[in-house]
Amino acid sequence: MNDVAISFPKKFAAFDKPSRYKFARGGRGSAKSWTVARKLLLIGGQSPKRILCTREVQKSIKQSVHQLLKDQVTALGLGGFYNVLETEIRGKNGTRIYFSGLSDQTVDSIKSFEGVDICWIEEGQAITDKSLKILAPTIRAKGSEIWVTYNPQLDTDPIHVLANSGRSDVITIDVNWYDNPWFPEVLNNERLEAKAALSKAEYEHIWEGKCMPAVEGAIYFNEIADAEAKGRVTLLPYDPMLKVHTIWDLGFNDSMFILFAQRLASEVRIIDAIEDNRRTLVSYVTEDVAPRNYNWGDDWLPHDGFAKRHQSGKSDAEVMRLLGRNVAQIPNMEVEAGIRRGREVFPRIYFNKESEGVMRLVECLKRYRRHVSKSTGEPSRPVHDEYSHGADAFRYLCIVSDKLTNHNQDDLPPQPIPTVTSYW
Repeated sequence: MNDVAISFPKKFAAFDKPSRYKFARGGRGSAKSWTVARKLLLIGGQSPKRILCTREVQKSIKQSVHQLLKDQVTALGLGGFYNVLETEIRGKNGTRIYFSGLSDQTVDSIKSFEGVDICWIEEGQAITDKSLKILAPTIRAKGSEIWVTYNPQLDTDPIHVLANSGRSDVITIDVNWYDNPWFPEVLNNERLEAKAALSKAEYEHIWEGKCMPAVEGAIYFNEIADAEAKGRVTLLPYDPMLKVHTIWDLGFNDSMFILFAQRLASEVRIIDAIEDNRRTLVSYVTEDVAPRNYNWGDDWLPHDGFAKRHQSGKSDAEVMRLLGRNVAQIPNMEVEAGIRRGREVFPRIYFNKESEGVMRLVECLKRYRRHVSKSTGEPSRPVHDEYSHGADAFRYLCIVSDKLTNHNQDDLPPQPIPTVTSYW
């Protein structure tokens, strides 16, 4: 391949240093993908390389960076060196560039990538923890590298956590529109219009590469953003003077989600939470709940907790009462009404950030969203996924929030006997 002189944004000089992981993150117009595509084409032209271009979901080659690389081959005048085929790109020196999605890969199917020298993950914010754990050990050729371009979505995204890990084998650069010396005027006009029209959080995410308070379209997007902005995700130690109530979203194959909440005046404090599956109700009570020795209030179960199970002939409520728990029933409220109730109560909710379970709940609330019709673009019912169980438990908590008391039933003052006086 003949010498090719190319200029790159200055920050990408960091990518010239060998490192296991290289992250370029930022917003629209930063030339992240454009720059990485050019760098990989040049590296592949200097010596034979196997390069894998991947993302979380790739149902067809159109969803890959194939077209971007094809355009850059033309722009750099490398058409005589690279042969752009329908599903791969080949260099005359033996370089091969492949394209594949990660979501459908298994430990066995991904073995074909073992000889890859450089793996480029595009739209890395969408990569799941499962995909990352399958991919990373597979890219293991000597000196192999994993490059990632992404616009951060949540600060808990697996890729973002790795990019911020501070590991010695990680290089992370932040690049945005103002780092792109070729940022076009037409795109700058679009940016300015967006700055005037969008919320601060949306603008900063799209154009400045900042994390969002919740995923786009999240049901509690504004509420969780407000909770974080006003410091309601904070340190919340257990107060032994207040009753601890548990709120249960029941599950076996699906997740069981249990919230531990205290109430002080109008405040509702979520001090801890448990999520697990494929365990018996008895094991939760005897191994996770009772041993905490809290000042217990009530255990709130949804309506299905009071239905008898055909296996045992007992309801979950009966089982828990036999274990000495004070069981109460959550009023049966339609989901949308419960979500509206959740929005009403949210400003009174405080989350204990020291609890992993509570931070998992926060994660669920950030990702709880609706189905969106592909034909109309209209949102409909909430999505049932791994995040909906925590959101359901939260909804139940909000429904009963005003029923959480700090006294025992035996301590209640006697109620007057209603009388009717008649005069004849």
